[in-house]
Amino acid sequence: MLKRSSALIAMRAAAPAEPPRRTGRRGSRLVRVRFGLIGTGHWARIAHAPALASTEGITFSGVWGRSPDAARELAAEHGSTAYDDIDDFLAGVDAVAFSVPPDVQAPLATKAAAAGKHLLLEKPVALSTAEADALVAAVEGSGVSSVVFFTLMFGSEVRGWIADVTARQGWLGGTGNWLGTAMRESDPFNTAWRRAKGGLWDLGPHVISLLWACLGPVDAVTAMAGPRDVTNLILRHATATSTATSTVTVTLGAPEPAAGTSVRIWGEPGWSCMPRTSDGTLPALRTALTELAANAAAGNPGHPCDVRFGRDIVYVLEEAERQLSKT
Repeated sequence: MLKRSSALIAMRAAAPAEPPRRTGRRGSRLVRVRFGLIGTGHWARIAHAPALASTEGITFSGVWGRSPDAARELAAEHGSTAYDDIDDFLAGVDAVAFSVPPDVQAPLATKAAAAGKHLLLEKPVALSTAEADALVAAVEGSGVSSVVFFTLMFGSEVRGWIADVTARQGWLGGTGNWLGTAMRESDPFNTAWRRAKGGLWDLGPHVISLLWACLGPVDAVTAMAGPRDVTNLILRHATATSTATSTVTVTLGAPEPAAGTSVRIWGEPGWSCMPRTSDGTLPALRTALTELAANAAAGNPGHPCDVRFGRDIVYVLEEAERQLSKT
């Protein structure tokens, strides 16, 4: 049985967020949320920085990274400001987007939340429940807003599919697979933390969050290792009115011909398959930024994919890893 948080998202995660307000207002003056970016690596360059620079209603105010030269280069490319000192960086922004490994993200996000900054987090939010709990405590203590960027959960087509699934009754189970190829030597996502933690921690959050949204909160997990980097999970989903089970297979070391992602739900209505999304990463990330900015302007700390939901996913991952370590 999993450790259960006191603030499980439950079926909130199944529904798309309310349509966000584009901005907040103070009197008649339009309020733009100043976002800073922590991170200068591949994902920061191809996703976060372009999204921050092109999302209506926010200002891309600053960049901080562990490499000052890389921070200056990225900031210059997007007309932002590079900071050498993280405290100066935090003083110059209202919200922080993170594009760093999860073990780096957790303590920096905790620091940012304690400083009153709203958070756009990458998944997983941390690599241990202790760090995830500390981050949630900092967010709740300061009352800031948070969003975790589970990429597919912010795509319009996938959101429509989740809404359709949850509008119907009688679902009994599901299956989700994400077979990635990031362990190829030339792949830019072949990073140290992914080599250490594998597909369970990198791809698992995506699949688990989708199954959770469709079938309800996960309250138990059984894990088994497959060949190479393959991890197989059985999840139990429990709501006040039903129980369902699902299976997950993830790996970062799939052969190229086998690569792909699929999520399917089954039950009395038959089968329902997650649609192939045509939105792309940048529109999904702009949606996440817009919703976070709207919540920040409105003083609303809650979101279906907020830090508490991110922490609950970490509970599942850590329990699965504990089981795998004993086999």
